[in-house]
Amino acid sequence: MTDARILVVGQLARDVVLTVERMPPPGAAADVRERRELLGGKGANQAVALGQLGARPVLLAVAGADEVAEDLLGQARRDGIDVSSVVRRAGAPTALIVEALDAEGRWRYLQHIPDGMLLTEADVTAADDAFGRADAVLVQLQQPPATALAAARRTRAAGRLLVLDGAPADDGHRAPLLAAADVVRADDRETELLTGVPADDPDRVRSVATELLAAGPRLLALGLGAAGNLFVWRDSRSGGSAALLVPLTREKVVDTTGAGDALTAALTVALLRGDPPDAAARYAVAAAGATVGHPGGRPELTAGALRDRLADLDAQLPATAR
Repeated sequence: MTDARILVVGQLARDVVLTVERMPPPGAAADVRERRELLGGKGANQAVALGQLGARPVLLAVAGADEVAEDLLGQARRDGIDVSSVVRRAGAPTALIVEALDAEGRWRYLQHIPDGMLLTEADVTAADDAFGRADAVLVQLQQPPATALAAARRTRAAGRLLVLDGAPADDGHRAPLLAAADVVRADDRETELLTGVPADDPDRVRSVATELLAAGPRLLALGLGAAGNLFVWRDSRSGGSAALLVPLTREKVVDTTGAGDALTAALTVALLRGDPPDAAARYAVAAAGATVGHPGGRPELTAGALRDRLADLDAQLPATAR
């Protein structure tokens, strides 16, 4: 299913990326070498990636009733994103994320995301038709837990593929979110929150991840820092679980911003078209690798870029893992 309709429940923001040679100390200044202003936020980044991968993305997010929102929504439409479900909320400015990035790829974020720019349960209910027409739904757990759970339950009721992005808080929402999910993607920090063990200990992470499969998800995609990404899934053939540690692609990292969003989008597309988990894992990591070579979180997922990164991963993985 290469033209799947995929609903992204998440964030839209104006991204301002400032590149500097080095970060200034407190009380000092630094010259900006390059400034980029673009459509951003995790939801929009994932939607852009989905469109570049051949899917039909739909974005459920909140924007202000300001000119910034008009510009961002215009860009989203040019990217092929259906923004008919984006909520326009007066009384607060559209979310803003400022990234300062130095020559070593180290970044600092300053973000202004007013409460009014977060989705509510009522927003989810109002978008009922978008859930019903989607082939898959990506829910970002950076949204309020009650909103994320409402979106997850609506997705499960529709019988659609549900991908959670993040680590459910260890509260009353965690168990029902995991029970509803088909896939959970967590970055390095979120992996530690989800598993309770250090992300740089693949064996322990895998052990806990195998136990988490019993809570509901059929596939976990867990960031392990420099070690790469660990994918753990239910194996229908053995009745147990299987796992694959996919290394990072080998290239100069300019900015890791947006790599996880590209990974999540590519993983979803691959699963919808019927790729087995190990192939979907490689495709997802290739998409992340194609995103880290330029500043900012906007993906550039061309066929050539993906092909080159897949070849790089094949060269690193044993033959039995390809």
